[in-house]
Amino acid sequence: MSGEKITSMEVARLAGVSQSAVSRVFTPGASASSQTAAKVRKAAEELGYRPNVLARAMVSGKSRIIGLVVAYLDNQFYPDALEKISSALQERGYQLLVFMAGKDAANIDNVVDDMLDYQVEGIISASVSMSSKFAERCRSAGVPIVFFNRSQDNQSGYSVTSDNVAGGFKVAEYLVHSGYKKIGYIAGWEQASTQFDRETGFNAGLAKHNLRVHSRGVGNFTAEGAADATRTMFTDKNPPDAVFVANDHMAFSVIDTLRYELNLCVPNDVAVVGYDDVPMASWPAYNLTTVRQRANAMVSETVDIVLALVNNESLPPKQVKIDAPLIIRGSTTLPNSATRCHDPILQPNTATKYDEDALKG
Repeated sequence: MSGEKITSMEVARLAGVSQSAVSRVFTPGASASSQTAAKVRKAAEELGYRPNVLARAMVSGKSRIIGLVVAYLDNQFYPDALEKISSALQERGYQLLVFMAGKDAANIDNVVDDMLDYQVEGIISASVSMSSKFAERCRSAGVPIVFFNRSQDNQSGYSVTSDNVAGGFKVAEYLVHSGYKKIGYIAGWEQASTQFDRETGFNAGLAKHNLRVHSRGVGNFTAEGAADATRTMFTDKNPPDAVFVANDHMAFSVIDTLRYELNLCVPNDVAVVGYDDVPMASWPAYNLTTVRQRANAMVSETVDIVLALVNNESLPPKQVKIDAPLIIRGSTTLPNSATRCHDPILQPNTATKYDEDALKG
């Protein structure tokens, strides 16, 4: 039978059971005795049979597949989050089907259209937004959407983010209390809710101390864009003494550009703060002070919401915002610190949670 497709009928014949019994054994949640299940699985293994999940989904209307659309994977936060989402769904008996989309809104809508063709039961939208027309089409098709690390302008849907406004505010408070006066900002993609909220909180934190952003650049959440913004900002006659970068992916590029192109020392010449706390942030080469997105908590909330909606549980619209602590490392100095490491590579790799009350003394 090499090269031929093994059918459930052949498995049933070898196991000595009905074809419906084979179907029940390979259908999650269906009832089959342990004796029947053992015979069917033994026969399936001998024959090399694998159930056709998509065909079963067309019959039952239940694919047990959750679609995830993501704009890009350059940011190290997303591969890690996707792995966590996939594992969490598998533990609940679901599989994740990932679709890639760029930042262009029309392309994102086309990808969502394709997702519906795959009979996904729910959609998680990570790092992208979609038009209200397609969001409504998904809802009309009975396919719920949950936004992960993005929020929508209206309050009628479901989203899970870190508390980006509060995170940006914490960065401003910390830098001001650390004695920095000329504080710059490098923005991400300006149509992203995460970018808007982080900058909003940051500006509010500076305003509390009667300060404004000293200089501003736009990196569009790319390494290349962040490097360009850094060159412009730090070749100016009056550069900042600290810079908040809208995510870690860009912050790594900022640090590399400062050190290896502009011959500036971090943090002696300029302090750098990121957002996400991806694993690379703790590497000795970067030792990055950053706001930690609590990926485990964000994933748990997202999976709970999407599966509750898939199972038709009554769930009012909700926009979950998870606290994001500031993690202090060697790319900045502690408030009123009398000493600074001269070699950025040799800075102590220690992480400390930001404590606003302690900083105020």
